Amino acid sequence: MSNADINNDKGSIKIADDVVGVIAGLAATEVEGVAGMSGGIVGGIAEMLGRKNLSKGVKVEVSDKEAKVDLYMIINYGVRIPDVAWNVQENVKKAIENMTGLSVTEVNIHIQGVSFGPAKEGEGK
Repeated sequence: MSNADINNDKGSIKIADDVVGVIAGLAATEVEGVAGMSGGIVGGIAEMLGRKNLSKGVKVEVSDKEAKVDLYMIINYGVRIPDVAWNVQENVKKAIENMTGLSVTEVNIHIQGVSFGPAKEGEGK
């Protein structure tokens, strides 16, 4: 685990990668069209993670003043993927930069699956 080191005249601040990962995961799941974060492909099926695992499905590389983020997500059926991905990139970048002071150089989106959501009454009968 690496840390971001921010030094000032009062001392230093260390930000763990996991902290940046949680911020990124939360910011991503706030975007409309995102069903959740993906824990990866298990047996050919994308495993969707709940809100308890906000840093899962997020890979973060943090250097002294920069961060690169990879997000593995499941999106809702019927949304326009490029629009959702762009909104996630913007939201994650803004959240990390505002909360940590790090400069986000990359937010890479990996769509791992599509969620069809719960069936509505009367459907599929």
